[in-house]
Amino acid sequence: MRPATNSLEKLVKRGHRTERAWAALVAVIALVCLAPAVVIGWSLLNPTAEVWSHLWSTVLPGMLWSTVALLVLVFVGTAILGGGMAWLVSGYNFPGRKAFTWMLVLPLAIPGYILGFVFMSVFGFTGPIQGTLRDLFGPDVPVPEVRSLWGAALVLSLSLFPYVYLLGRAAIREQATTGYEVARSLGYGHLAAARKVVLPMARPSLVAGLTLVMLETLTDFATVIYFNVQTVSVGVYRVWKGMFDRQAASELASLVLLFALAVLALERLMRGRARYEQHTGSRRVLPTKALYGARAWAATATCCAVLTVAFFAPVAQLLYWAAIRGGFESDYFSYLSNSVTLALLAATLVALASIGVSNARRFSPSRPVRVMSQLTVVGYALPGPVIAIGVLLVLAALDGLLSSLGIEVPGLLITGSLVGVAYAYAVRFMALGVNGIDASLQKVPMELTLSARSLGAKPLRVMRKIHLPMTKTGIAVALLLVGIDALKELPMVLLLRPFGFDTLPVWIWQLASQSRWEDAALGSVTIIAASLVPVALLTRSLSAGDRPEDLPTSPAAVTLEHVNT
Repeated sequence: MRPATNSLEKLVKRGHRTERAWAALVAVIALVCLAPAVVIGWSLLNPTAEVWSHLWSTVLPGMLWSTVALLVLVFVGTAILGGGMAWLVSGYNFPGRKAFTWMLVLPLAIPGYILGFVFMSVFGFTGPIQGTLRDLFGPDVPVPEVRSLWGAALVLSLSLFPYVYLLGRAAIREQATTGYEVARSLGYGHLAAARKVVLPMARPSLVAGLTLVMLETLTDFATVIYFNVQTVSVGVYRVWKGMFDRQAASELASLVLLFALAVLALERLMRGRARYEQHTGSRRVLPTKALYGARAWAATATCCAVLTVAFFAPVAQLLYWAAIRGGFESDYFSYLSNSVTLALLAATLVALASIGVSNARRFSPSRPVRVMSQLTVVGYALPGPVIAIGVLLVLAALDGLLSSLGIEVPGLLITGSLVGVAYAYAVRFMALGVNGIDASLQKVPMELTLSARSLGAKPLRVMRKIHLPMTKTGIAVALLLVGIDALKELPMVLLLRPFGFDTLPVWIWQLASQSRWEDAALGSVTIIAASLVPVALLTRSLSAGDRPEDLPTSPAAVTLEHVNT
């Protein structure tokens, strides 16, 4: 019996060492992902009196007002657009409804910095709308100022409302019909029953979508610059790029972080202590009310108007500009190559780290590992300027450490390096990789993993022979989502790019800032075409039986999963 006992003890010890090794891997990845937020949080806890005094006496009050006002306006705009469209296509039947259920996702393919300059070109002072009004009613005809806070809020609302629409529609369709039928039996009409039963049950998803919208609004500073709106994020960019004042930039970034924490706290407050439970034994979906006559065509016209303004008209304008411009700019392929290089680098880093985190949760299913794996995905809940400035501070500290050790790595880790951009991208988009690959790995039976381990296979062999082949589709989707999000990313690369290294979004933004609309069209069409790939995956899920469980492959669903953690 003694040899058997020794063998068992060795097996147990080997298992403990394996769990500790995987836990250590997740801890390192979590630390790397959290480091930018930690250093910015340290700046928040240790403010510099001189910096804040100067900011308060100059630009800070105006930036605070603009930031709060923009958040409120975008919140209201996306709640009306996203929530209204979700209820319209879920609660009523009208001509074109089936097509609109997936077409309303299309605006996700147009980043705000592209929609913003198209909006300015059409509705601005030199655009065709105001030009026609002046021709008809004279040069003094009163028109609203487009380059303003409301203009920026409108563009961001049109760009971001699909997040609220997606989560709201999924929440409505996955509800059991029992509560609705009870309300109807008590004499409530279709709309009243929805207000009393359906809307309260969908509130958590709607609030989560609105939280994501506000976090995306905090991240954006490229779009709002078009409209001359000075938010705190704009202040971070201008302080860093205009003054190269690392201390002031980090102090302002800490204020952006504080806004993000306030948004997340507001999300919890809006949910309150309420708990939402429903019995889902019935597979029936919420019944729709058929609309006829003028009401039916009004519903169709509403959906068409939203899609035209948010997607079809901007795309048509860009295609027209690209056609009249003709050919390719001499630097187009250089900028595209830079963008693709960064996207591939970011996707590779995220995929490798995500595979490690997901497999660690399988081989070491302890509570500390689960907690640390959740910490690896908090980057998407942080505004881009916070991550960018945090990465600058982390790499500057690392440079100092290497120099003190006599190790010089010129051009690699110094501020504004390609490594810095890739690091920021990895932190920002880690959630897409971890949640996507983890969802795929959960479909692999745990018994299969345990059987291989019981036969003596080491974790790396199990991962190579079983987990990777069976999750290759999930890994490919995660790589695709990360790569495309990195391809169209603008705020972080504006803050971190090396001197002379411009990507396609940076090139577009620079041309649009100079009102060279036609020159920016080809690059914009390229970004939109690439962004349509994950949107197509999402619309395919929406049309495949309209099942809410199909949604986790979408960027919105993946994002909201970790925002709520």
